[in-house]
Amino acid sequence: MPLLARLAVAWAVNVAALWVATALFDRVTSSGWPALIIAGLVFGVVNTIVKPVLVILSLPFVIITLGIFLFFINMAMLWLTDLFVSGFDIEGFLTFVGATIVVWIVNAVLEAVADRTGLST
Repeated sequence: MPLLARLAVAWAVNVAALWVATALFDRVTSSGWPALIIAGLVFGVVNTIVKPVLVILSLPFVIITLGIFLFFINMAMLWLTDLFVSGFDIEGFLTFVGATIVVWIVNAVLEAVADRTGLST
């Protein structure tokens, strides 16, 4: 599958995951679909560019905590998305924790479905 199609699938999966988080948590809000679409794009870019750098820089913490620190890196990626997209807001630490878990689960499920249907190969 061409690179552009794989990027579009990943973007759609991110948008869906962020939408589920807004549907489940009262303190995760968006000003509509345009904000969610932009947030999905920003989330994908942040995960592609910033996350690998943070993982490498924090590798000792990741090893010491047996990988649990990766959860906080994922939460930081969601926080950066909140910071950069004005129409997408998450309020409160526990909401960040819950939203990170939900976004991770939805991403895992939808990427597995995309792999099975041949959309992301």
